[in-house]
Amino acid sequence: MKPYPPLGILYLSSHLKQRGFGVTVFDSTFRRREEFVDLLRCERPTVVGLSCNLMTKRSVLEMARAAKAQGAFVVVGGPDPPHHAAEYLAHGADAVAIGEGEHTLEELLRLSRQVGVSNLPSRLGEIRGLAYRGADGGVVLTPPRPLIEDLDAQPLPDRAAIDVGAYVGAWKAHHGTGSVSVICARGCPYTCTWCSRSVFGETHRRRSPKNVADEVAQIVREYRPDMLWYADDVFTINHRWLFEYAAELRQRGLRVPFECISRADRLSDAVVRTLSEMGCMRLWIGSESGSQRILDRMERRVTVEQIRAMTHLLKQHGIATGMFIMLGYDGEEIADLHATVQHLKQSNPDVFVTTVAYPIKGTPYHETLGDRVQAPGRWELRSDRDLVVTGRRSPRFYAYAARWMAGEVTLHKQRHSEHKDYIRIAKGFFNARVGRLGMRLSP
Repeated sequence: MKPYPPLGILYLSSHLKQRGFGVTVFDSTFRRREEFVDLLRCERPTVVGLSCNLMTKRSVLEMARAAKAQGAFVVVGGPDPPHHAAEYLAHGADAVAIGEGEHTLEELLRLSRQVGVSNLPSRLGEIRGLAYRGADGGVVLTPPRPLIEDLDAQPLPDRAAIDVGAYVGAWKAHHGTGSVSVICARGCPYTCTWCSRSVFGETHRRRSPKNVADEVAQIVREYRPDMLWYADDVFTINHRWLFEYAAELRQRGLRVPFECISRADRLSDAVVRTLSEMGCMRLWIGSESGSQRILDRMERRVTVEQIRAMTHLLKQHGIATGMFIMLGYDGEEIADLHATVQHLKQSNPDVFVTTVAYPIKGTPYHETLGDRVQAPGRWELRSDRDLVVTGRRSPRFYAYAARWMAGEVTLHKQRHSEHKDYIRIAKGFFNARVGRLGMRLSP
C-alpha cells in the first residue's frame, strides 16, 4: 500500500484540456471494473485511451473490450504496447500510441472532430507515433513522433481529475505519512541492458528548477503531504540543475522530506550534502549486483566500490539508503551471488529489495538472449515477467536465493549491532539456512 497517482495519464489529461478537449479520467487504483463499465455507458466517449505496463496488461485488455462494446475508438499506450503492437491490435485496440502521447492524442482527437470516428481508421496514417492495422490487415507504423523538447511548456499534471487525497490517505493509514509523487525529467541516457525506455526515450530532458518548484508549492498548498517521491530515473543526474533547484526551494522556504532514486556515479560529497539540506530522507541506488563482472555485463557503467562508498557517504549525512538487487541476470553464477551478499554486508544499506531479471521485449537484454527466451501460454494471459530463459535456474531457486540473502544480511547486521535483537537473529539464521538448502535442492 504505497500507491501513487498515474502521472503519465494526468499529463495527457492536462495537455488535452488545455487544447480544448473534454476529458474524463478513470483512475482504477481504488475503483472496481464495474465502475469503468458504468462510466462508459453513461458518458459514451468516442475515444478511450488506456495506459498499460506489463503488470496491468490483462486488466487493460478487458477494459479495451468493454470500451469497444460501447462503440469507442480504443488507443493503448504506455511502456508495454509499443513492442507488442500487433498483439494489442489483435485483442481490441484500434491504435497503439508509441512514445510520448500528448501530441499524438491531440492530433488524433482533432482529426476525429474533422472526419468523425467512423472515418478515423482510414486517416491514421496522417498521425505520427502510431501503430494500426492497414487495409490488408497488416500492422502499419507511422513515422516516429519527436520527443517534447520544452517540458516547461507543458501544463502540470491534472491532479484535480482524480482523488489524490485517497492516495495520501492510504499512505497515512498504512505508514503514518502521506506522500505525493513528482517527475522532474523525462528520458534516461544510460545503457543498462535490461531497462525499457519505450515511452520517454534515451534522451534526458529536464524541467526548469522554477517550474518544478511551482508544482511542489502547489502540492504542499493543496494536499499537505508529509513527504514527496521524486520519480525520476536518476534524480541527481544533472548537478548544476540540482544545486539550482535546491536554491529555488530554499528561497521559497520549501523543505519537504523526500525519497528519490540515483546512481552511485552521480553522487558526490557536495551532491549528498545538498540532498540532506533539501530534506532527502532516503535515496535508492540501483546496485543490481555485488559482482563487477555482472555489472559490466549489464553495462551499468558503475563500480561496486563506487556504490559502497556512496552508500556510506549517504549514511554519514543522515540519509537512509535503499538498494535494488537483481538476481538471475544472464551469466550469473553462485560466486556472483556470494559476491552480492558480501557487497550488501559491506555497503550496509538500510533496506534492499530483490527481483529476478526478466527480458522485456525491445531491450538489449531481450535481443541478446535471442531464441533462449521462451513464451509459455497465451500472450493475453502472460506478461514479460512470465517469459522463460532456457539454461537459467528455476524461479524456485531464486526465491530461495533471495531468502538466503535476506537471512545472511540480517545476521551480519545483528552481529555488529550494539543492541542485538535475538528474535531477528534467530529468524535470520533460520532464513539463511533454509534459503541455502533450498538453493542446493532446486534446479
